[in-house]
Amino acid sequence: MVLIPAGEFLMGSPEGEGHDDEHPRRKVHLEAFRMDEHPVSVEQYREFCQSAGRTFPKQPDWSADDQPVVSVSWDDAAAFAAWAGKRLPTEAEWEKAARGGTSTTHPFGDESLLGEYAWFRDNSDGRTHPVSQKRPNPYGLFDMQGNVWEWTADWYGAQYYAVSPERCPKGPATGEARVARGGSWKLEAVLCRPAARNFLRPELCGLNLGLRCAL
Repeated sequence: MVLIPAGEFLMGSPEGEGHDDEHPRRKVHLEAFRMDEHPVSVEQYREFCQSAGRTFPKQPDWSADDQPVVSVSWDDAAAFAAWAGKRLPTEAEWEKAARGGTSTTHPFGDESLLGEYAWFRDNSDGRTHPVSQKRPNPYGLFDMQGNVWEWTADWYGAQYYAVSPERCPKGPATGEARVARGGSWKLEAVLCRPAARNFLRPELCGLNLGLRCAL
């Protein structure tokens, strides 16, 4: 795991950029936390299922042990995190980790460089790829953009940014959908920005949906 330092960062997108639910952009203060260096792999998730007596979800034919596990629901992801002695990151933690200490649209600068850091629609050949093959972000985290969407702990609220606390926000108290972050192998670059949000019913499982843990 990688230590993400305490402090403020700018969460969301500036005016004229991003989707409506990424506004208003505001300063958020988080305490220090740790984030998995890469998404949970097929091998790691299989070990969990064998240890906990759970059914291992069917993976696509092109999957391998060193690729991100997919087809996990939010409850599956939370159960894995608890088994590992960790938890799912909050939405704010996820975005701070993905930004890597920067406030630009992408932590590496120009979007034309995305292919050096992420597997997305333009370079993925229609599948996931082994974790940690691309360049890491400034915090040393791999695959924060692209490869698979990653579940977060938060319920989704389209207008939550306007009312959320400045310190350690944890999302709405209730909701119908959970937030996933990061984009994936099947999506265009605009959905792989650190600020981009996705909301999914917690029971959903998909071939581009995985997880990463925090502590």
